[in-house]
Amino acid sequence: MIRFSLPRRRQLTIVSLAAAGLLVASVATAPAGNAAVTPDAEAVATATTAPAATATPTLGVDEISSSPNLRQIANLPKQAPFNTSAAFNSDMAFQGRYAFVGNYEGFVIYDIVRPSAPKVVSQVLCPGSQNDISVYGDLLFLSTDQGRSNDSCTSERLTETKPESWEGIKVFDISDKANPRYIKAVETDCGSHTHTLVPAKDKKSVYLYVSSYRPLVELPDCQPPHDSISIVKVPLKKPTDAAVVAMPNLFPDGGYEGSPGHSATSGCHDITAYPSKDIAAGACMGDGILMDISDREAPRVINRVRDTVNFAFWHSATFNNAGTKVVFTDELGGGGAATCNEVVGPNRGADAIYDITGRGDARTMIFRSYYKIPRANADTENCVAHNGSLIPVFGRDIMVQAWYQGGISVWDFTDSTKPKEIGFWERGPLSATQLTTGGAWSTYYYNGHIYSSDIQKGLDVLELNDWRTWTANLVRFRELNVQTQAGYLSW
Repeated sequence: MIRFSLPRRRQLTIVSLAAAGLLVASVATAPAGNAAVTPDAEAVATATTAPAATATPTLGVDEISSSPNLRQIANLPKQAPFNTSAAFNSDMAFQGRYAFVGNYEGFVIYDIVRPSAPKVVSQVLCPGSQNDISVYGDLLFLSTDQGRSNDSCTSERLTETKPESWEGIKVFDISDKANPRYIKAVETDCGSHTHTLVPAKDKKSVYLYVSSYRPLVELPDCQPPHDSISIVKVPLKKPTDAAVVAMPNLFPDGGYEGSPGHSATSGCHDITAYPSKDIAAGACMGDGILMDISDREAPRVINRVRDTVNFAFWHSATFNNAGTKVVFTDELGGGGAATCNEVVGPNRGADAIYDITGRGDARTMIFRSYYKIPRANADTENCVAHNGSLIPVFGRDIMVQAWYQGGISVWDFTDSTKPKEIGFWERGPLSATQLTTGGAWSTYYYNGHIYSSDIQKGLDVLELNDWRTWTANLVRFRELNVQTQAGYLSW
């Protein structure tokens, strides 16, 4: 999510419908290293698009609507001190019988051994938006992308214009799930909006690819240009030695300069790595990139795509299991606007599906189609494409995805030119009279169930019963960080 409380730095100005109406230009593939240039404008013009949202929104406040194959089996509301409207639930990670949910005020550990009856194991108060989260063994990592008075969990808000302001990565020992211990902090330039965990090949360390964006000349720790990521190395036997070991420049020739309704590239918002295939996809505001990460400390951009027709803000990415496709999301409006309606249409604030063709450094991303939920939402509902994960189905490409107050969508992109929804679940608006930020931030499939972190409503658990996804019940992960994509055996 792009933070949108003004006037903090690196804020994305919410894209108005008027600005969106100025969208002009074409979709192009920009060169990266020795990657080939592949124009995509014709592909956009001829690709199958998602059906427009034509239904009149009729749900009442908090009213539930769903397809027959998807039902809610549990909801555990946010608990004090995380039960205020400003304490947004954010991203999730999983390990064994536990789910870990970030919150702008800290994080929560849930016991999900009985998915229909999740229980809070512990809550850690540690403010610092947006507390993007990942886990590895006995370690938990939090992203802080907000100036704080120091690196402690008792810090106070401090403007980033102050040289002493702190932002970065926090490390916790979670060997005792009931009593997590804060053990290390690593400051990073421009903070850490999100991070992506990438295990070292020798299994002795993990790397965190730290994404942050929007530098300003008045920010001493975030000077333009900021076309890099910070790479934090964490030795597993001595995590207190965690440190920044590299800051590769992903756009040495400069990123997209931006245009009305389209963000300029000045860093990345999120990166999804597929470590077993040595690739990663970066959603970098104005550019989508494909990287070779065979050298964990020196990722290389091998292909870059740009959509100046419909994408306002490249937000996140998901590979299919084979690593032959990548889905990028566009967070039009920064997560705080109502963009799931007939006025905005089916191709903005949507997903874009790209096929990955070629081998090695000759790999190229080719645009195929857009996907957006086919239901109109009320003007009081913030709704746009957001965080989702693959459902580990054999022989098909199916994912589940959060759409804020647009709810949860299960959709099939096996045919990348003709994506289609196969299931949905949603609540009615938080308010019938005013736009109130809420809804599903992250919605992920983990070991037989769908878990959703709702900004205001807490943890939702859903059950999917569909003949097209039954093989996912045969797949079990010991640990899941969705932005560290885990492959599974298929046919």
